[in-house]
Amino acid sequence: MDHGVFLPVSGAAATRSGLIHAAQTAERLGFTTVWAADRIIIPWTIETEYAYSWSSAFIVPPEKPFLESMTVLAFLAGATETIRLGVSVLVAPYRDPILWAKTAATIDRLSEGRFVLGVGIGWMEEEFVALGRADVYRRRAKVADEQLRVARNLFSDEEHCSFHGDYYDYDDIAFNPKPTHVPIWCGGESAGAQRRAGLHGDAWFPYFARVTPTELKSRFENVRRHANGRDVTLNTCLSVEVTDALVEQEPDRLRGTPEQIADALRQFDDIGVEHVALQFIVGRYPERLRQMERLMPVITG
Repeated sequence: MDHGVFLPVSGAAATRSGLIHAAQTAERLGFTTVWAADRIIIPWTIETEYAYSWSSAFIVPPEKPFLESMTVLAFLAGATETIRLGVSVLVAPYRDPILWAKTAATIDRLSEGRFVLGVGIGWMEEEFVALGRADVYRRRAKVADEQLRVARNLFSDEEHCSFHGDYYDYDDIAFNPKPTHVPIWCGGESAGAQRRAGLHGDAWFPYFARVTPTELKSRFENVRRHANGRDVTLNTCLSVEVTDALVEQEPDRLRGTPEQIADALRQFDDIGVEHVALQFIVGRYPERLRQMERLMPVITG
């Protein structure tokens, strides 16, 4: 199992120098992937429950800057050499699929094959409304499914691309250059997300603030059933907090000393997780960096 880390795409470190330092530091420490979260706007009032923090509240204040994820990764393609560049996860129904597929193919080319495309359907109804996509919110799963079919069509070896669906339609277009290879990791934790990963993804890539390895393995069996023999890998995002002193361990939570967290991560390795993206929950980047530097030598040693 290898390890990724989220980039500071929001807050004070979301600058040219801050992002270069974050990506190059992750590369130096031995992380295999850096991840950019995706958010276009943040409403001042959010009533939709947020499932990806221990408090169930959205963790980024609206007054903080939040950079566009794909632009950040295109920029970092020229500032790094070996580390993979991933988006976790692109909210596909916000965007036109031909445009985001073109952006993905471009980053893949500029990074020489290091781009990883995480795709999700979104959760914040208020953001859909603000972006003029309120009508899409209730059917966003079906829209995302069709967008993934569009992407597969455009990424294929076909010189003449055509697609006729319920939401998107084009006939005999060229899409060049083709990407070298863009792995599609389907985010989301629901039964629908598991089905989507099995049918359309190269990996299932859920984000859990709290989950046990046993529970994750059980849910992945649903992905396998939908995959019907296709090779779909199990990857995940997990919240993590590194402490100075030993803490009582909770089986569904990554919190403790580097040694305690390393022991907990080995249990995810044992069930077949191939990649875990770590979201350090501390707010300030300097403290996050300190936790990264303490943890990586232990989990990779």
